[in-house]
Amino acid sequence: MEKRWVVFFVLAAGVLALNIFVMRWLAPPPGQQRAAQQRQAAEKAGEKAKHPADQVAPEKKADPEKKVPAEKPPEGDLRAADAAAAKPRVAAAPAPKQPRQWRTLGSLDETSPYRFLVTFTNRGAAVERIELATTRFSDLDDRSAYLGHLAAIDAAGGTGVKVRVVGAGTPADKAGLRAGDVIAGVNGGEIAGAAALNTRLARSKPGDSLRLTVLRGGKRQELVAVLARQPLAVIEPEGSDPPSFLTTLESIDDRKVAKDASELPRVNMRTGNWKILPPDPAHPDQVVFEWLLSDEGLRIVKTYRLPRLQPGEEQNALAPAYHLDLSIKVENVGDKDRAVAYRLDGPNGLPTQGWWYAYSSKISHGWDSAGLRDFVIATRPQGYFDYSLVSATKIADGKGPFIWDSDPLIYAGVDAQYFAVMLIPQQDDPAEVRFARVMPIRAGPVPKDPHKKKLVNVSTRMISRAETLKPGAELVHEFRVFAGPKRPRLLAQYAKPYGLSELVYYGWFGFVSRPMLVILHFFYSIVGNYGIAIIMLTVLVRSCMFPLSRKQALGAQKMQELQPEMKRLAEKHKGNVEQRTKAQQELFRKHNYNPLAGCWPALIQLPIFLGLYRSLSVDVELYQAPLISHAIRWCSNLAAPDMFWYWEAFLPGFLAGETGWLGPYLNILPLVTVALFLWQQKMFMPPPADEQAALQMKIMQYMMIFMGVLFFKVASGLCIYFIASSIWGIAELKLLPKAKLPPQTPTAQTRPAARPAAAGTETNGAAGSKKKKKQQRGRR
Repeated sequence: MEKRWVVFFVLAAGVLALNIFVMRWLAPPPGQQRAAQQRQAAEKAGEKAKHPADQVAPEKKADPEKKVPAEKPPEGDLRAADAAAAKPRVAAAPAPKQPRQWRTLGSLDETSPYRFLVTFTNRGAAVERIELATTRFSDLDDRSAYLGHLAAIDAAGGTGVKVRVVGAGTPADKAGLRAGDVIAGVNGGEIAGAAALNTRLARSKPGDSLRLTVLRGGKRQELVAVLARQPLAVIEPEGSDPPSFLTTLESIDDRKVAKDASELPRVNMRTGNWKILPPDPAHPDQVVFEWLLSDEGLRIVKTYRLPRLQPGEEQNALAPAYHLDLSIKVENVGDKDRAVAYRLDGPNGLPTQGWWYAYSSKISHGWDSAGLRDFVIATRPQGYFDYSLVSATKIADGKGPFIWDSDPLIYAGVDAQYFAVMLIPQQDDPAEVRFARVMPIRAGPVPKDPHKKKLVNVSTRMISRAETLKPGAELVHEFRVFAGPKRPRLLAQYAKPYGLSELVYYGWFGFVSRPMLVILHFFYSIVGNYGIAIIMLTVLVRSCMFPLSRKQALGAQKMQELQPEMKRLAEKHKGNVEQRTKAQQELFRKHNYNPLAGCWPALIQLPIFLGLYRSLSVDVELYQAPLISHAIRWCSNLAAPDMFWYWEAFLPGFLAGETGWLGPYLNILPLVTVALFLWQQKMFMPPPADEQAALQMKIMQYMMIFMGVLFFKVASGLCIYFIASSIWGIAELKLLPKAKLPPQTPTAQTRPAARPAAAGTETNGAAGSKKKKKQQRGRR
């Protein structure tokens, strides 16, 4: 048996080594995948962009085989619908002649009075990205250096990079770069175009300095930019998916948007360039877009406003400034009545960082599994609060329809693992029903890999009720757009009186998760490190459980002392299970031993384990909290696996792929956890008394290894809890005084030894019986 195991492990190691050698030869490690993909996309875009005019990736044509009626969401790929709408179906009136433009509000400077930097585009009057102004969170998937979102294109002549937008607080802004500048060189060398600049940034590291040669007004300037880490974008475009908060008219009088279209003919508000109105000195933190439909006598105005923090609140993470105020106004500037309704799409492109380990940890309020980005909605049917979640998987599969059409809306949006973006209507009468339909939609294509369906880019769509506007009248709807981390106390300050607290859900063991998080945050406020705080929490939990665990350890010692007696009983009652069980129970009663007493600590620890697991999976404070430092990649995120070594290129995909059993990284902490579990099991469990017990012990060991494979991608913070708890348990067993059994007394189970047999004879047994039979045969 042992030789077969040795041969098996030797052969397995040989196959693994051969696979690593072949993979090294055929497929070298790809490095950071997302950065490489961005470089390739940038290079392709650079090859096509050879003119300083606005270069935009061509929209995909609508695929008639994939169209889904608008009344039965998800409504297919919005990119295709927008591309179809961009092509005039009839003799369309020319769109307003506006160039492609960008504007920004806020700043990435942590000392500024803003929570984030928002980049707007006048194409669709939409939000292109929202980047958090904090070094607490960063983009873990993209570790390349960050200069800033520049909306860069190749400059005239094919050399240099034209900068079209510069956000406040970015490294580009701090270096003095401005919109309209042309970056002609980097560190003394020429830069060919936008693709070359992106490649240079991808090869750089945060903290590096770049010497930029800039052309401004026909003059050369030298600027020095100190690169930073990629900030975390709560909203960021994905490929050619549409931007966020696109708006168009759903109906004008008796004309409505067709089922296979995204706009009315000759409207083009989603794909056209809106006019950006001049800034208002009285409101410096706002951007106003205008679209004029002259033939219809309608004027549509979209206004975005960004709040500022009050003085002294810059360090207050709970200050309610994680929002934009959005206003939509439809004004009748014609000379006859118009019945109009508008369509507002919500956010998309929320972060999916670490999806390969987080996709199984997000939980839903119902029995359905949640995705990485899910549609959520809260309404007031009959005056009470109702919350619903539609998973990304259902939206990808086209299940439904999911339509809310008759209840007052409290909020709706997209919920990610640690961040959320919600549209909250602002209205005086909370019972007013403003929207004819609210529904989830799919904003991008469905991934071909079925394991990645939860990654589908989803959004929400709101269609207002039609309202008749007389000449000079206007329809104005206000929204508050929350876009930030899911901190419970922060969420409670929005959408009052209900709050957004339903976005943080701990599952059935929330009654354990919440107090444990309070204690954990308290410990963190003392030591400033969540890894140490988890160890302190473990010590507190094990200390409270010490009476039970002490009894468990003493019981294990007593069981080891009773092993010889149990072995003797097994031999005596061999073949009679009922008598053996009865004798063992009598033995346990005699020595005051309860074999079930050792189960109580495990049963009590189960809700603690599940509660802590949910805490680590949900609490944004543990997200990207390092055990040691962010400068070290290993264990730099306690809400993720420790990621010791990237091994995806060296192992089969089913084993080490992003959707494989073990994931793309070798994790050390789960191995340490399993090793301690096996050691603790060996110490607590007595030696097997028979072959059946030995087999059960082996099965338990194999099960422990199997559980280690299943939990190989659990959060490193949870592994730290397991490791600390196991070490505590081993120390208890080693340091507690040994249990001593009372002196034996003659009982039915303990008989005096038999007198020595005479020479030449044998005691009763198999050998004596055989010899006696031989003697009888001899006499015959």
